[in-house]
Amino acid sequence: MKQELHLDKANGKLMGVCSGLANWSGIDRNILRIIFVLATIFGFGSAIIVYLAIGLIVD
Repeated sequence: MKQELHLDKANGKLMGVCSGLANWSGIDRNILRIIFVLATIFGFGSAIIVYLAIGLIVD
């Protein structure tokens, strides 16, 4: 049974998006944070829109 995606505000830095994704996927939260930072730098900020959308839609 697949676990549902929830924000983890207790362990999160901003909105708990990376911590929630880490709990859901099983990937380390610091690796996801690094991926979001690199995606923001090399994707010209498009990852910020994705991050905010996840933070506002989920949970």
